[in-house]
Amino acid sequence: MISTENGLQRVAELASTQDWLAVLVTMRTNGEPAVSVVNAGVVAHPVTGEQVLALVSRGGTTKLRNLRKTPQATLVFRSGWDWIAVTGPVQIAGPDDELPGLPAERVPQLLRDIYAAAGGTHPDLEEYDREMLADRRAAVFVTPRKFSTNPTPHDRED
Repeated sequence: MISTENGLQRVAELASTQDWLAVLVTMRTNGEPAVSVVNAGVVAHPVTGEQVLALVSRGGTTKLRNLRKTPQATLVFRSGWDWIAVTGPVQIAGPDDELPGLPAERVPQLLRDIYAAAGGTHPDLEEYDREMLADRRAAVFVTPRKFSTNPTPHDRED
């Protein structure tokens, strides 16, 4: 069993070498998995302070519709042949999704924080805020409950 601290440390090790890219797996209404590639980072949950994985999603996307219907997701991070998957419940905060305990005026800074945690930089943060608002971007938080990974060493070691 991987502890949350060790699991998130492994996420950071792998993700930092791959531009914080991950495969997000959500569930379609018919029960089939839906996947997309996202940038995700480790942040403190804005209400609980617990370490979680977070990403920023454009409003009106299939992934947000899926997550609203089934608030559970898996994020898979990899570097070379090493990988780790993190599964857990999801919460969303944005213009179309109120997160209890989070004042709406904190969302723009939260989106900036997640963007930075996922390796992003922007030369004009006020412009970034305007773009996020125009796109109805939302913060997605995945609380780690289960970690899966490949054993090391493995047969693909260099």
